[in-house]
Amino acid sequence: MYELPGGMAPHGPMQNYVTLYPEVVQAGSLQNALQEVAEDAGHGLAVELTSSPGWRHVAARVESGSHSAYVLMALDERCFIVDCWTGGVHMASGSTPDLTKVVGALHSWLERPRVDELIAQWPFLRTSELARAHERGEAVPVRWRQLREAAARTPDTGLLDLVEAAFAHERLRALSPGRSMRWLTFSRRAAPPICHDLPRAMPLGNSRYRVRLADGRLHELDSAEEAVVVILEGLPDDAAPRS
Repeated sequence: MYELPGGMAPHGPMQNYVTLYPEVVQAGSLQNALQEVAEDAGHGLAVELTSSPGWRHVAARVESGSHSAYVLMALDERCFIVDCWTGGVHMASGSTPDLTKVVGALHSWLERPRVDELIAQWPFLRTSELARAHERGEAVPVRWRQLREAAARTPDTGLLDLVEAAFAHERLRALSPGRSMRWLTFSRRAAPPICHDLPRAMPLGNSRYRVRLADGRLHELDSAEEAVVVILEGLPDDAAPRS
C-alpha cells in the first residue's frame, strides 16, 4: 500500500492520479518515478523534465545523441505512453501500464538498436513503414508513394493531379514531398529540419492552382502542369537531396 508524501496538498497537481499511479504520486512526479526504477535496475538513465512546465509532473524524457524518448501518463486509465524518436523522426510508440517495461524500453532505445530489434524486445511498442524507410535511408520514395496513395483517395480535390504532375519530373521526385495545411511542399531532407526555402503549391478548385515561391510571390495557374512548371523555375540551384 503506497502512502502519499505527508506534505502533498489534497488538491495538488498529482491528485487526479492517486488511484491509478500511486507509486508515481509517492515519488512526486513521473520523472522521479522513472529515475528510481532505472536506478533499481542498474540502468544509467538520466531522466529529464519535458520542456513544457504544464507537464512537469506527468511527463518526462530521456536523450542520448540523436535518440530520444518521451513518456506521458494517461489520465483516465493506467497507461504510460512512450514515443521514441531519432533525428526528429518518430520511430516507435506504444503504451503499457508497467513502469518497469517503460524503463526497460527507454534504456534499450538509447542503446541505438535497429527499430525492429527494439520492437522484438518490447512488443508493446509499434513502428511504421516510414520509420523503417528512414532507417534504411529510403524515406523519400516511401513518402512519395504514401502521398500518391493518399491523394488518390480524394481525386476530386485537385491534389492528385498536382502530385502526379510533380512526380513526373525527376528533379522534384528526388525531393521529399510533404503536406502543410493544403500546401504540397518539397524539402531537400525527409527528416527535420524540413526546408522552407523551396516553392510550394496548393489546389484552389476548378482545376486552378496557387504556387508560392520562396520570396513570397504568388502565382495562380490554370492547370497542375502549369503549376509544376512554375515550381521548377523557382527551384534554387542547390535544390538537391541532402542526407
